[in-house]
Amino acid sequence: MFFDRHDAGTRLAERLRGHAGGAGTVVVGLPRGGVPVASEVARVLDAPLDVIVVRKLGVPVQPELGFGAIGEGGVRVVNDDVVRAARLTGEEMARVEEAERAELERRARRFRGDRPPVALEGRTVIVVDDGIATGGTARAACRVARAHGASRVVLAVPVGAPEAIENLRGAADEVVCLLAPDDLFAIGAWYRDFEQTSDAQVVELLRRAASTHAAASGASGPAGDAAEAAEAGGSGRDAAEAAEAGGSGRDATRSAAEESAAGRSAAPGGNTAAESGAGGRVPAFTAEVQADAGDVRLPGRLAVPDAAAGVVVFVHGSGSSRHSPRNRQVATALYRAGLATLLFDLLTPDEELDRGNVFDVPLLAGRLGRVTGWLRGHQGVRGLRTAYFGASTGAAAALWAAAEPGADIAAVVSRGGRPDLAGPRLPAVRAATLLIVGGDDEAVLELNRAAQRRLRCENSLRIVPGATHLFEEPGALETVSEFARDWFTAHLAPVARR
Repeated sequence: MFFDRHDAGTRLAERLRGHAGGAGTVVVGLPRGGVPVASEVARVLDAPLDVIVVRKLGVPVQPELGFGAIGEGGVRVVNDDVVRAARLTGEEMARVEEAERAELERRARRFRGDRPPVALEGRTVIVVDDGIATGGTARAACRVARAHGASRVVLAVPVGAPEAIENLRGAADEVVCLLAPDDLFAIGAWYRDFEQTSDAQVVELLRRAASTHAAASGASGPAGDAAEAAEAGGSGRDAAEAAEAGGSGRDATRSAAEESAAGRSAAPGGNTAAESGAGGRVPAFTAEVQADAGDVRLPGRLAVPDAAAGVVVFVHGSGSSRHSPRNRQVATALYRAGLATLLFDLLTPDEELDRGNVFDVPLLAGRLGRVTGWLRGHQGVRGLRTAYFGASTGAAAALWAAAEPGADIAAVVSRGGRPDLAGPRLPAVRAATLLIVGGDDEAVLELNRAAQRRLRCENSLRIVPGATHLFEEPGALETVSEFARDWFTAHLAPVARR
């Protein structure tokens, strides 16, 4: 376990001492949480420090599913398989890229100010984050670094999921990971102090690093800036936020606010609250499970706190999985509020290869219903009332399953969901339903408003001002967690165990 990100960076730097360092090496951190780690690596290696800003290109009306990623300087990588499956036109792709490009440039200016990016061409680029759960952002960052002419790309993290680390070995020339625990679950569980990194902290770390290198080169003030600009060579750009441009597109996506410091603190599983420094309840138990869905068994993790008031089943969206960093963050908040949580995969790895399965709401709802039946017979949660938390297409599956006769679901919360995909089933939903949508997620907001008009159950629509589909803005996902916590605790009454 690491004390904080700076401790993790110092220990990671020791492993990286064999790399040349100096002017031939550039260390780039994924904002925001990866930058404190990267700053220590850059200090030890005496290498320049920068951010690598990337933005995911999401399929319209299904933004969690990434069809590519962009970086600074016009760099663009595209997953042709997703483009074909989603039947995207060039015009649709261009509109998405235009919007994301503006946000990318805004973030780059926020972090660097007037300083130019550090040139990557012909250098060894060490891409650093505070941990890897799914690898979407890291993969995109490595691709963007290579597109900027890096001669060698090294991906370095303190902790990561074994499967994700292995899958990333093809994206970088070398992958360095200090810890790869089988029970990773949440990056924050491996840090005693995992406070959210602010934009201001990132700005200050970059400023200090730039000043240090300007002083080391015998320059300061305007002269130092000129030296740095000369070093950048006018071609330096660096890479940008969450893009699951490849494969299954898991945290599918983790955006920069997802697998970096989106407020991930210790989540249900692995360590006790005392070990993680999270201050939450010690669980009655946390276990890896094989959920029985009838025709298949699906991997998941069940976390049950003492005196649980109910159990919430998480239903992930297309291109995601039980490892979704956003869902894990919400699960942590619910767990601390005294609710048990189950996160599981809706599809097997082979089934995910067929993109049609990802959007087959009746299939997903059927799986969910059978897993719910299995869960109710589990000794750890027997007698507890059940609720669903669905994201994206997972919200449609949750509502569809909740509408089944005899489903007996106490509550449903939808995060950036597509309830419209449950269309004809909406009037039959009896569970108290909360729809949470980002205020700037205009297309999905309209779909939710239309779906709400078809609901006959107790329902509410809550809007998170200024938030987009992924709720990656500072504080946005925390607001989602609070809304969900309050809704579930109000509708899940404690029930004595049988």
